[in-house]
Amino acid sequence: MGTETLEELQNKAITEILEVYPAKAAKNRAKHLGVDTPEDVKGACDKTKSNKQTVPGVMSQRGCAYAGSKGVVWGPVKDMIHISHGPIGCGQYSRAGRRNYYIGTTGVDTFVTMNFSTDFTENDIVFGGDKKLKKALGEIDELFPLNNGITIQSECPIGLIGDDIQAVAKWYKKESDTPTIAVSCEGFRGVSQSLGHHLANDSIRDEIMTDTTARKEFETTDYDVAIIGD
Repeated sequence: MGTETLEELQNKAITEILEVYPAKAAKNRAKHLGVDTPEDVKGACDKTKSNKQTVPGVMSQRGCAYAGSKGVVWGPVKDMIHISHGPIGCGQYSRAGRRNYYIGTTGVDTFVTMNFSTDFTENDIVFGGDKKLKKALGEIDELFPLNNGITIQSECPIGLIGDDIQAVAKWYKKESDTPTIAVSCEGFRGVSQSLGHHLANDSIRDEIMTDTTARKEFETTDYDVAIIGD
């Protein structure tokens, strides 16, 4: 079977899948689809585009930017406390909907399954939640003194009302000497959950990995392994 014939068969399979979609959705969805090919063989997957916006009415297993930051990147960091700044629902869903296995004593040195939220009300939407956030930060350090840092994960309303979580984090870090990192990951930002991954990873790079002397160039080999995790 020649390369051209294989590519034609792959494109045919994609076309058959798209036939069940409405025309507009099919046009958008076509960019997401590809058929696997043998190594070193050009095929339909070569044109696949990721990080595309979810199409309404089309099944998608992607969350929002907040879910990407809180649920995927920062949430599993067990010895830090992660505040969901906004209404209670997002914090509860991201806490209970995806529990991560970990070793430790909950509430003492590990906090993965606990829900920390500023629990926004209508008054907070109108008058802002900076003061409430500052109070929450102080209460957390008082109640859980063995935490190794705090992150602030912003929900959708924060982006709408303009709470300056970066300034609050900077202030609290100076006042308490507790590592405090703010991630502006409002749910409606970006095209999907993947932006939350980027925002959270950027905050780790900028706030945690500040010692550039540790970033040494090294000669790679065929047997290098990158270990990322707990």
